[in-house]
Amino acid sequence: MNELTNVTTGEVRLSYVHLFKPYAAMQGQEEKYSCTILVPKTDTDTMARINAAIEAAKQRGISDRWGGVCPPIVPTPVYDGDGVRPSDGMAFGPECKGHWVFTASAKADYPPEIVDRMANPIINQSEVYSGMYGRVNVTFFPYACGGRKGIGCGLGPVQKLRDGEALGGSAPTAAQAIGTPQPQTAAPQYGASAGAQNPAAAQAPWGQPAGGVNPLTGMPY
Repeated sequence: MNELTNVTTGEVRLSYVHLFKPYAAMQGQEEKYSCTILVPKTDTDTMARINAAIEAAKQRGISDRWGGVCPPIVPTPVYDGDGVRPSDGMAFGPECKGHWVFTASAKADYPPEIVDRMANPIINQSEVYSGMYGRVNVTFFPYACGGRKGIGCGLGPVQKLRDGEALGGSAPTAAQAIGTPQPQTAAPQYGASAGAQNPAAAQAPWGQPAGGVNPLTGMPY
């Protein structure tokens, strides 16, 4: 059953990223690792697998959590990004347009693995931010708590695939903040010999300038 409820997405965009440190939106709430996942509506394969996993989680709920009966309405964590947020009825942010939106979380005792395209662990936390693109492993599960029944979403490993425009509240990466370095012709590259940039300097005897003007006397060398 766990295999049926587990999904690794295609390329998605991440928002509200809290993957290195547990976070609670309100004081007193349990701190968890979490991120909001934006699945493009064009990715019908990922959504088909998510819907199948949710249905499998419902069947598990009937047998394990809900006393053999499925509630007439089962709340699920997936929402239409072109609609409104269930919390306040306001429209989702512009980054959610054209996407399915859901949040996955993990308890503080179970930090998710965060890896790069080559599946190497990401150590530099600034490389992981709201707005980047990646793949996420999630597991859907049934819950029954305080008289409420529904389907939740657990967070598993996260793989960063590429950078994206940082969303509000995210610090940009160094590449985004500084930009792509431009080639410089006036100064030698770090570690390059002077002769590689100035043939005259390479031909001058050691300790003797190779032409030009003395900056102190104004006279030619």
